[in-house]
Amino acid sequence: MNNQIDWSKLSKLEKIKHDSNYLRGTLTESLEDPVTGAIAEDDTQISKFHGIYQQHDRDIEKERKRQKLEPAFSFLIRVRLPGGIATPDQWLQMDKLADKYANGTLKLTTRQAFQLHGVIKRNLKTTIQGINEALLDTIAACGDVNRNVMSHANPAESVIHEQVYQLAGELSARLTPQTPAYHEIWLNKQLVVSTKEEIEPVYGRRYLPRKFKIGIAIPPYNDIDVFSQDLGFIAIEENGRLAGYNVTVGGGMGSTFGNPDTYPRLGDVIGFCRPGQVLEVAEKIVLIQKDYGNRQDRKRARLKYTIDTNGLEWFKYELNNRLGYELSPARKFKFIRNGDRYGWKQGPNGKWSLNLFVEGGRVKDTETLPLKTAIREVAGKVDDARFILTGNQNLIIANTQQKEKVARILKKHGVWPASLSGLRKNSIACVALNTCGLAFAEAERYLPDLIGKIETILKEYDLLKEEIVIRMTGCPNGCGRPYLAEIGLIGKSIGHYNLYLGGNKQGTRLNALYRETLTEQEILDTLKPIFADFALNKAKNESFGDFVIRRQYISATEHGRDFRH
Repeated sequence: MNNQIDWSKLSKLEKIKHDSNYLRGTLTESLEDPVTGAIAEDDTQISKFHGIYQQHDRDIEKERKRQKLEPAFSFLIRVRLPGGIATPDQWLQMDKLADKYANGTLKLTTRQAFQLHGVIKRNLKTTIQGINEALLDTIAACGDVNRNVMSHANPAESVIHEQVYQLAGELSARLTPQTPAYHEIWLNKQLVVSTKEEIEPVYGRRYLPRKFKIGIAIPPYNDIDVFSQDLGFIAIEENGRLAGYNVTVGGGMGSTFGNPDTYPRLGDVIGFCRPGQVLEVAEKIVLIQKDYGNRQDRKRARLKYTIDTNGLEWFKYELNNRLGYELSPARKFKFIRNGDRYGWKQGPNGKWSLNLFVEGGRVKDTETLPLKTAIREVAGKVDDARFILTGNQNLIIANTQQKEKVARILKKHGVWPASLSGLRKNSIACVALNTCGLAFAEAERYLPDLIGKIETILKEYDLLKEEIVIRMTGCPNGCGRPYLAEIGLIGKSIGHYNLYLGGNKQGTRLNALYRETLTEQEILDTLKPIFADFALNKAKNESFGDFVIRRQYISATEHGRDFRH
């Protein structure tokens, strides 16, 4: 088969995947190489399928070069956590591993997953084994496969919420790579010799052309930004029961500066399926992408481009043909917001859940806020709680009968209650510098300070309580879903950002470029008169994103193909 493929016409990664022996590569040899803190170049691609990214500390990059040293390599480890729910024991284990082998912090991602940062090569295997000891794993958290499946944040809210959470786990299991390479390399499972050729029932030898993302939303809340997913399911409730799901396809946030053939795109609603049809629908859509996705240009390899290249009607025909039936017409639904709802909420079972704000998704201790210590104490003393990572990088201490104990612990550490502006409560930032190799500028380390300066302007116009969605990323790849924000900031270079306006609170509209390559002062000077106008002329209940379109600061982006940086 190798000789039948013209590799010269394909992305380099296609041959790396094909020749990896189902994701083994030479990872074992790379891990044992004592000469370097890195792994072999091809293995850096294969390791992603195992939930690992090789990185280096860019803050000290120049000094390392001056001393003729290799970069200060370390690794990001991402944990697969469908639906984002961890037990107290799992939280405590992640907390312990962060302190022992990583940089002492936990990152809560925008896909409801844990990330550890700063793990050096010699500790990789021990750390992953520690993760698996807590009945968690990292396989398929990255790479050209279906990644962590997202679902509405709190299954304790209703029976339907619980069903949706269970579906997230079923989808994840159905679409997880079946190769035993993960267990052989990281968990010391012995390779079983067989005369039968090993196969991947869904992915084959070359896996997908690019990453694939699935999310499930329950109206009226769109807290997983379902239209940003390659494949989305919108739960439809009728007469108090789960009737099924509207199916959305073709969402995706990534794009590239200077390449108009790349763009963020919102998913299209293509029909409705019954609960018992979801797994089959998902698998067939993944198989269409496997067969027709672009394997030549990785920048054009996501499902959104497969659909735009061939047409939405073609895609629906192909799906229906593979299913052997047509999806039903989509059902009515309505989203009211894509942000989290902070504070205490009591579920129908009488138990309580508290949604906590976690700035930038970074669980750490500072001199003024010992957040990591506080959550560790809750996990150690409140054994009936669940810890839910939300799609907005926040944390829900969920489904507990011990509300007062949780409240006492958090109050003792100054974590809750907290006074936050509407802007800060609706902020997201990607990791960016100092570890992400793709970042052009700061995001997580900078956005809190910038928000503080914007809050000074908002206070002047009595807008501090106004909920405005702001998101910042260090590059245009879209990890923090900045193109859906009412205020989006994307790094162009150190200290310079493009400013995008006009997304909405429902996560149903892309924003548009308003100003390019702004410094901090230029960002503040640009936003101030718009906030002044908003305070004076906004209609009742009008959101900031809707306002800037009505007042013609920008025009609404109708389709991703119309988006420009």
